Amino acid sequence: MGEWSYGRLRIQMNKAYDIGVESLSGSGRAVNGGLARSPSADTGHTVHSDKFDASGKVNVASGVISADVAATKSLGGTAKGGTFFLETFGCQMNDHDSEKVAGLLLSRGYRQVETPEAARMILYNTCSIREKAAQKVFSRLGEYRERGADKIIGVLGCVAQQEGEDIFKRAPWVSLVCGSASYRKLPEMLTELEAGNKRVTGLNNDTDETFETEITRRDNPWRAYLTIIEGCDKACAYCVVPHTRGPERSRGSESILREVRQLAELGYSEVQLLGQTVNSYVDPTARAMKFSDLLLEVAQVTGIRRVRFTTSHPRDFGRDIVQAIDREPKLCDHIHLPVQSGSTRVLRAMARTYTREEYLEKIALIRGAARPISITTDIIVGFPGETDADFAETLSMLDEAQYDGVFGFKYSPRPNTPSLALNDPIPEAVKGQRLAMIQEKQRVIQTARNLTMLEQELEVFVSNKSRRENQWSGHTTSNRVISFSSQEKELLGSYVRVKVTDSGTGSLVGVHGG
Repeated sequence: MGEWSYGRLRIQMNKAYDIGVESLSGSGRAVNGGLARSPSADTGHTVHSDKFDASGKVNVASGVISADVAATKSLGGTAKGGTFFLETFGCQMNDHDSEKVAGLLLSRGYRQVETPEAARMILYNTCSIREKAAQKVFSRLGEYRERGADKIIGVLGCVAQQEGEDIFKRAPWVSLVCGSASYRKLPEMLTELEAGNKRVTGLNNDTDETFETEITRRDNPWRAYLTIIEGCDKACAYCVVPHTRGPERSRGSESILREVRQLAELGYSEVQLLGQTVNSYVDPTARAMKFSDLLLEVAQVTGIRRVRFTTSHPRDFGRDIVQAIDREPKLCDHIHLPVQSGSTRVLRAMARTYTREEYLEKIALIRGAARPISITTDIIVGFPGETDADFAETLSMLDEAQYDGVFGFKYSPRPNTPSLALNDPIPEAVKGQRLAMIQEKQRVIQTARNLTMLEQELEVFVSNKSRRENQWSGHTTSNRVISFSSQEKELLGSYVRVKVTDSGTGSLVGVHGG
């Protein structure tokens, strides 16, 4: 299994940035039948038992709860809500926010259950980056029109911030509407819900605070997410993030490093630093660390073997990040650098703050590194006013940049974004044709790039065991997925050397141990 199932909830780890071409919420189509996804925690994984005491209560000092135990353990005390079900839509930051929300609930005595039917409290952590993702949430809410009277139903995240109290009008059976910038106030909101309040909101995104909790329920026993910067100040014309996540606010470097050290002590070997624009990080403490300095500091923590980060904004991407990757082998050789369009005219309409030429200068910096670094990107087709000539420049960008993976999407108009005022919308049929052309060109490029990996021996972190005998899979440092054969009986969670024997568009094939 590549996913860990909790009834209808399917926690999908690292779903946005594996090497491949992704479809998201139906807005794109996947190359090779689907994006090669990073497997999350799977059945049979070892639990860090030192996170719990003999009675099954969480060891608060550790600040971490492992998902397979958290899903079945009651953490002492009796919360009025009793049980909860949490479903997550969207990006890795939402995944990690859900880990923290679940940890908070578990610390209050709630118990997580596998299905919404078994839950007293049902929470949806939502995504509004594209229209279909938001529609999914209201579809879920509609299921409780006639049968939600005995449940507490809450909407969290970006749709909550975007729609606000209008959610109560569309779905009067909802009791909680809380945007991501208000998560720090969740304990107070839970107290209100437990007291019987039927209309609880947290919709303030004007804050300098970041969302940190004493306890985080971790869904993966080896890789841990850490949000280091929340919100965004870039104001791209098509993007809801500044409205739904608030302004940029960075977490203090010592707080980050303290959590990394804690995770390493608990056996986590890989950390992934998260932010809508992760490389825009500005240390608010007296140390005033740059993002590249923070990367190097995280890599120095004993026990940490790999450090990843996503997503980078081209405007704030500099030579110092490449130099840090060259200097420190623990910093993974993969950069996700969204371009969105290859046309300077469209980039200006998108308010992306760089030109085609300036973006290609960033690509040249990366390609000039001492060791090869894989590059993935995001592309939006059908932005209002995009001409055939503009789109041709995007196609030629693929040839020039030679990406190792592209995530292509059709433009989707979103509330509270400047692009709503733009004229000349592109017909859906044209958007679909352009997306298909992007995917076909990238398929050819990606297949050729993966062919260059043949006969190489790569370090692979093993995160999945196939149902087929002696078959395993994992990720290279460049975030390529590789399936391989091995006669070893237990490899999950280990690092092994694998020789590449075959390749395709979305993954590699290899052999371990001879």
